[in-house]
Amino acid sequence: MSKVMISVAIKAPIEKVWDKMNNPKDIEQWNTASEDWHCPKAENNLTVGGSLKSTMAAKDGSFSFEFEGIYDEIIPNKLIRYHLGDQRSVEIHFEEIGNEVIVTETFDAESQNPIEMQQQGWQAILNNFKKHVEQS
Repeated sequence: MSKVMISVAIKAPIEKVWDKMNNPKDIEQWNTASEDWHCPKAENNLTVGGSLKSTMAAKDGSFSFEFEGIYDEIIPNKLIRYHLGDQRSVEIHFEEIGNEVIVTETFDAESQNPIEMQQQGWQAILNNFKKHVEQS
């Protein structure tokens, strides 16, 4: 299984980045890959064995899907590791460097879409996260 890595540098304190990454009300604000989509619902039980759930939907109502992960490891302000329903794994690393936090996500690619498309989609969501944190 191919691994995909994406990254972003956010000008904000680590505690704020961590909170905005994990607070369901914030997730609903940033969890989209493009302007014509939105995240009408998010739930997060940030504990090992707990789940992260979000609904991603086209704003015109034409399509939606549920995203769900189960947490495997959590090190506050450092690392989140979870697996998806199809057992693909996701790791999110948080590294504080000066006045920035580098957020790096590594995930197992799925086989239905080209890797480049998956990388672009996940990077677009991470870019939205950066914008949300820096503007709030």
